[in-house]
Amino acid sequence: MNMHSLILRTAGHFLLPLLLLFSLFLLFRGHNEPGGGFIAGLVAGAAIVLYLFSMDIAAARRVLGIDPRSLLGGGMTLAVLSGVPGIFRGQAFFTAQWWELAMPGIGKIKLSTVLLFDVGVYLVVIGAVLTIMLTLAEAED
Repeated sequence: MNMHSLILRTAGHFLLPLLLLFSLFLLFRGHNEPGGGFIAGLVAGAAIVLYLFSMDIAAARRVLGIDPRSLLGGGMTLAVLSGVPGIFRGQAFFTAQWWELAMPGIGKIKLSTVLLFDVGVYLVVIGAVLTIMLTLAEAED
């Protein structure tokens, strides 16, 4: 029998997608305005931790869909690799590079190594927060 309250379970189901969407908003806005990978990762991690508290460990792991330690490693790899394109253009490691893509029906989209770095930080923060919280939750059980 699940001992969590109905209000907490309902809030967990309702807030999870909203908080994840808000974290993506913070992530994609971060290189132009306040926000970025770190705070977006904290919001996404908090969303899944709220789901963990409202449901159980197994449900939180199902929502995550991947081992959080893999997110840590993948995010760190992506963050470091985001510095490489500058070297190929004869610039210093981690010099920001920008590309503009024309997308039919959408218009021009600007991509950058800054965004890749932010996505890497995002994944590292989610992985770190969830590794800690899931380990503590499993130790409690």
